[in-house]
Amino acid sequence: MSHSRHHGHAGDVAPGDEIANSHDILKGLVGYVVGLGLAALITAVAFFIAQTTLVWGPSIPIALFVLAIAQMGVHLVFFLHITSGPDNTNNVLALAFGVLIVMLLIVGSLWIMDHLNHNMMPMNQIMQMQR
Repeated sequence: MSHSRHHGHAGDVAPGDEIANSHDILKGLVGYVVGLGLAALITAVAFFIAQTTLVWGPSIPIALFVLAIAQMGVHLVFFLHITSGPDNTNNVLALAFGVLIVMLLIVGSLWIMDHLNHNMMPMNQIMQMQR
């Protein structure tokens, strides 16, 4: 009995299970190598900025934040293949939802930590209670 990778209808193929020609494979490989190069470059620049005195001190956190956003963009485009094309609408919506959840977690955690600081009993009263 012959076993075939493709069952069902001609268009019924799982993503990544399509038959690719050598041009598609080379194009994909070039994309990954470019992404790897950009990711490595951004990482090296971030380490350089953090270690050097050539950059104005107060601008270092802003520069690192911008490089972090650029790094996320490189990973999304070159490795996760999330683009704004019509076939990636669900991916972009899922990414936006994930960003919303992460932002809610960060803002909520900061809000809780700030209010814990205000509602906490002063240290001298805590020390008196332990005696």
